[in-house]
Amino acid sequence: MDKLNALAVLAALSQATRLQCFRLLVGREPEGVPAGELARLVGVPQNTLSTHLSILANAGLVHGERHSRSIIYRADVDRLRELVLFLLKDCCGGRPELCAPLIADLSPCCPAKADIHD
Repeated sequence: MDKLNALAVLAALSQATRLQCFRLLVGREPEGVPAGELARLVGVPQNTLSTHLSILANAGLVHGERHSRSIIYRADVDRLRELVLFLLKDCCGGRPELCAPLIADLSPCCPAKADIHD
């Protein structure tokens, strides 16, 4: 990811409803959320949500897939990973011990596959 792409992603997330939508969609991976349900969960009219989803999609953060009469929206977790890596690429001036607490905070969100079956 380059600086212009990072700015586009950050700009898309810099609005409360869009940030709420994206966080909700990340939490619902990999199933995604139908547009109508997403509008209800976020508490906005569907046409307003459509505008927000368009901005998120243009930034590469979400995509919709038509299933019959509804559209299921999903977060692009790879795009999120790209942003986080871009922000942390030069973390702590080459002193990894300074970034260790940050990395430790990120680790618990995704348990290792071996941990899931314990």
